[in-house]
Amino acid sequence: MIAVDTNILVYAHRVESAWHDRAERAVRELAESAGPWAIPWPCVHEFLAIATHPRIFRTPTPIAAAIDQVDAWLESPSVVTLAEDDDYWAMLRTLIGQARLDGPRVHDARVAALCLSHTVSELWTADRDFSLFPSLRVRNPLVN
Repeated sequence: MIAVDTNILVYAHRVESAWHDRAERAVRELAESAGPWAIPWPCVHEFLAIATHPRIFRTPTPIAAAIDQVDAWLESPSVVTLAEDDDYWAMLRTLIGQARLDGPRVHDARVAALCLSHTVSELWTADRDFSLFPSLRVRNPLVN
């Protein structure tokens, strides 16, 4: 199962992004495929925060439109949302310790722990910080 990180979701949504066409196509192909794909809940929260943030975008996405976008992704019959389960804390603790993380990179460890505890085969992201977690296979679908 492939999981999608926040940056890919933002690029897929924001048409002015230089990566919009590639990201939108990648997410659409996942959403229309028969196989399961995933969005970690923290990535949904972060997408809503980034897409609607007036300091990030001159014209931020109105919150209603951002919520509609999330609804559209969640309508895909093959999407799975990733939430904390019984294995999550042990995985997060291990990742934080192995990579010696603190501060904002703990969020990336959270996403990685969710993916690993749900046996995600690959995380699609443009964020190189995920290389801190060698047990998680990552790929940038925008540069292929």
